[in-house]
Amino acid sequence: MISAGGSGATHKDYPMTLPTTPSFRLDGKRALVAGGSSGIGLACAVALAQAGAEVTIAARNAEKLQNIVDELTAAGMSARALTMDVADTAATEAAILANGPFDVLVNSAGLAIHAPAVETAEDDFDAVANINFKGAYFLTRAVAKGLLAAGKPGSLINITSQMALVGGIDRAVYCATKHAVEGFTKAMAIEWGKQDIRVNTIGPTFIRTPLTEQTFNNPERVAWIMEKIKLGRVGEVTDIMGPVVYLASDASGLMTGSHLSLDGGWTAD
Repeated sequence: MISAGGSGATHKDYPMTLPTTPSFRLDGKRALVAGGSSGIGLACAVALAQAGAEVTIAARNAEKLQNIVDELTAAGMSARALTMDVADTAATEAAILANGPFDVLVNSAGLAIHAPAVETAEDDFDAVANINFKGAYFLTRAVAKGLLAAGKPGSLINITSQMALVGGIDRAVYCATKHAVEGFTKAMAIEWGKQDIRVNTIGPTFIRTPLTEQTFNNPERVAWIMEKIKLGRVGEVTDIMGPVVYLASDASGLMTGSHLSLDGGWTAD
């Protein structure tokens, strides 16, 4: 018989109860994925649906959305389409009120218009800020208001970028908006923590999507990217699918006000 800690007690005297891993499943949860018609957003929508969530995919292109929903439902998953432009604050809040409450939000709607800071056009600044910052803020707020009114917990996830932590070539406006999302995410996490509404961000490195095609067609930019990413490869949309399920699920129940870096080590130094 083996004694424990020299006290004379035995394993027989103190039977061990093994902990249970919190579930990564999302059965019974309603998820909203904004910007879900392509790229990172689409991958997030598929991942949440595969984990059992009923996923509402929101974007501006109604026909494209419906095609995606049809494909998901044909594969046995639960999905519906919601035509929505996060830059239209009033319409977005009305849509969330009419279709919510949502247990999970993934905001992947984004816009990038890159130029040297001295060449930034005011219209370009406004266009990027209206989607990446203002749109993200009021979308997150709208989903949270629905949860607060219903007395429900939730997980709100904003897709930012590694550029939310560092600077980048010709990306002053883009970096500014992504840094801003990190800021309000922390403030909202503090404000709604007692109601068990968690707010976090995911910061990917360069992911192969239609949005990044122009960057990957530039050999100088590709060389810069490969020098920065310590793993020696760019990201694929599948790289974000596991992390988004983690943040949406009970497995990340103690995580709020945090940034989950998926940057291949870009910001490690």
